Amino acid sequence: MKTTLFGIIIIFVSSCLTFSQQYNVTVITLDGSINPASADYVHYGIERAEENNSECLILKLNTPGGLLKSTRVIVSDFLESKIPIVVFVYPAGSQAASAGVFITVSANIAAMAPGTNLGAAHPVILQGQMDSVMNEKATNDAAAFIRSISEKRKRNISWTEEAVRKSLSITESEALKLNVIDLVAENLTDLLLKLNGKEVETASGKIILNTKNARPVYIPMTFSQQILNIFSDPNIAYILFMIGIYGLLFELYNPGSIFPGVVGGISLILALYTMHTLPINYAGLALIIFAIILFLLEIKIVSHGILTIGGVISLLIGSLMLINVKSGLEIVSISWEIILLFVILTTLFFLFAIGFGIKAQNLKTKTGSEGLVGEIGKAISDINPIGQVLIHGEIWTAESSSKINKDDAVKVISVSSLKLQVEKVS
Repeated sequence: MKTTLFGIIIIFVSSCLTFSQQYNVTVITLDGSINPASADYVHYGIERAEENNSECLILKLNTPGGLLKSTRVIVSDFLESKIPIVVFVYPAGSQAASAGVFITVSANIAAMAPGTNLGAAHPVILQGQMDSVMNEKATNDAAAFIRSISEKRKRNISWTEEAVRKSLSITESEALKLNVIDLVAENLTDLLLKLNGKEVETASGKIILNTKNARPVYIPMTFSQQILNIFSDPNIAYILFMIGIYGLLFELYNPGSIFPGVVGGISLILALYTMHTLPINYAGLALIIFAIILFLLEIKIVSHGILTIGGVISLLIGSLMLINVKSGLEIVSISWEIILLFVILTTLFFLFAIGFGIKAQNLKTKTGSEGLVGEIGKAISDINPIGQVLIHGEIWTAESSSKINKDDAVKVISVSSLKLQVEKVS
């Protein structure tokens, strides 16, 4: 009797523990371009998922593409992950384009929502046009990369390579038929139901997913990752760089202003930090700096506009060359609108703002004793060699090397210790 009762208690406690056990899945979201901040965020999400003993990591993806260097970091994290990785192209209307194809294909399980698309459409590159040889090398490298991923995940190798080489794009239903993805799900709840019971192979071995009643644990970007994500935008980097130049030049030509110098210094440091995360073409950067030099020379040298024209051309070409993508699959560029806006603003800035500032510095002093040099006054006493003169309604002690009679017109030659050196004006 006691043995039976003890057995019932053990079964009851075991059932309660099983019932109370709560499975969870870690969910992260990438909505935007793939950049160093994105790669850091995905790595952070995988670490948190492992700490939480999650059944899997689900990446909700919507991206036009980004940097292949950052994409390689993400793919490497996926392939080495000890927990299952699920990429879910979601919500409806989302895309996994260019670099997004590599990320989707590299997941243990790839899923898409209805109304989404997957493809590696080559963007129209406005900056840093590659020659045909470099473009072919970059494309072959990317094709080999996606072939290796597809083979590892047992996906349609032929289609994924064609997606890279020929910019193919397909819908979620077509992707499912072609064995590019594993399933189509309406939403996260539907996805968890369809993932339940699936067996996946990770870096630590085979795992069977238990996601039917799993609780989603959402991991947002950290504050530092959000800041890095904003600064990874090449448009932001370009704007910060130009503001930095404006601020420092304002401070140089108006010493003591302080505020422009502080803002310029901070902006320039942030711009250089941002450019460190982007594929910068240093020839383009040199052209922008050369343009600034030409604008400064225009203020100092009369070139009848030749230096200004050269500066405008140099600034425009340098801005277009500033971002140097190594593959047509990378979506990183500075918008034409921002480039044209800053070319116009920079031209006006140097022609008017700094130009007027330098001209003002070169104007003759109008106030104080220095302002009396060159002025004409009248002797109110004989000067031989010292006397008094009346200038600007003020009486000054004056000295002359030759005798000057009372009421004669005099001209101030110099000022020394509140004494004027004058000469007679005929």
